[in-house]
Amino acid sequence: MTVTAEGPPAAPTYDVVIVGAGVVGCAIARELARRPRLRIALLEAQDDVGQGTSKANTAILHTGFDATPGSLEARLVREGSRRLAGYAAESGIPLERVGALLVAWDEDQLAALPHLAEKAARNDCPDTRLLGADELYAREPHLGPGALGALHVPGESIICPWTTTLAYATQAVRAGVDLHLNTRVDQADRSEHGHLLTTSRGTLRARHLVNAAGLHADTLDRALGHDDFTVTPRRGQLIVHDKLARPLVRHILLPVPTALGKGVLVAPTVHGNVLLGPTAEDLHDKQDTGSTAEGLALLRDKGGRILPALLREEVTAVYAGLRAATEHEDYRITAHPGQAYVTVGGIRSTGLTASMAIAAHVAGLLTHIGLELGPVHDLDPVRMPHLGEAFPRPHQRPELIAADPEYGTLVCHCERVSRGEIRDALASTIPPRTLDGLRRRTRARAGRCQGFYCGAAVRRLFEEGRR
Repeated sequence: MTVTAEGPPAAPTYDVVIVGAGVVGCAIARELARRPRLRIALLEAQDDVGQGTSKANTAILHTGFDATPGSLEARLVREGSRRLAGYAAESGIPLERVGALLVAWDEDQLAALPHLAEKAARNDCPDTRLLGADELYAREPHLGPGALGALHVPGESIICPWTTTLAYATQAVRAGVDLHLNTRVDQADRSEHGHLLTTSRGTLRARHLVNAAGLHADTLDRALGHDDFTVTPRRGQLIVHDKLARPLVRHILLPVPTALGKGVLVAPTVHGNVLLGPTAEDLHDKQDTGSTAEGLALLRDKGGRILPALLREEVTAVYAGLRAATEHEDYRITAHPGQAYVTVGGIRSTGLTASMAIAAHVAGLLTHIGLELGPVHDLDPVRMPHLGEAFPRPHQRPELIAADPEYGTLVCHCERVSRGEIRDALASTIPPRTLDGLRRRTRARAGRCQGFYCGAAVRRLFEEGRR
């Protein structure tokens, strides 16, 4: 296995090349790595896995209760949710089953709740329950005035998206997948001998190609002669509130969904914060992840109605992510037998939840178009550093500190990150190449001071560890 970020790669021939190392691309790489006969490469244009949509979402593990019944997305979200819940428990990925409340604020929304409950039952999510206003406020006493009722969806959960993507990629690389970072695909040509990919770091060949390029999946698809969908980047701005706000909310608080998406929600995070967002702004620029005064004002306006006390809490951070929206309601996962090529496009906010099921589905499509997968081998288990607030962190484990005092020396006091955790991240299978990458692996500099106090110490450890 290799992880490369500098210098042109050689021009080997791979059995499968996967373009895009977001949560879906990494899940596909992990799934295919279970077939040791295959030589696999995972290409990523940026300097880390999960750098696109995967790092900037609402971090919810969906049940798929509100998906379109019978759609591919509905099936894969349902299957993926179960798979990922089990994988998270095995791999140390923070996950909390907090449940969701779909809150009705007017009579029309209240009338829609029974239909949503019926849809949930059709999506194999039968344990939803309608709540009256009294029970709703008993469950969420800080909810703003005027709510008429809710649909309770107990299976909705919160999860760490950064750790999930990294866990997939780590297992894949340890099993022999070549991960090429900073490797942008500039041109894709198909001949009778396979695919020739011209990248920013050289060329390589692929007998089979998987397009998991996210926001750029339509560009690669068109380069191979298809015009099946157009990606319109849909920006979602979010506000992260301080940990002191966490007692204000017990469930994921959802609005009744619209055609543009699930709307603005309030949700706890596994890291102990409270999220408010996202917006849903269709843009042209696939790199416009900036926050705007208008977007944040809209979120505060809606958040003030949902949870008024939240507006009095400190804001830790704001961020924005781009979802790969298309003109189609369903995922665009298509096999092209004559080209030994599979497109995995239009994977929006449910991609994290569906990722493992998408990977299994893509493996099946590759078989149908001629790839001999070979026997399945179980991968060596991976155990990720647990970043969740609901579980003991290293500095809270006396036995760990007794064995290695570095776990008892805090560097980032807001998030209680130790020297030992930073050292481990820098020595990991896929080490961070930037301070932001280190933050996603350890939470260092992600707290209320945003690195004001610990930034210099964290940078020094990062630079020392990179030598």
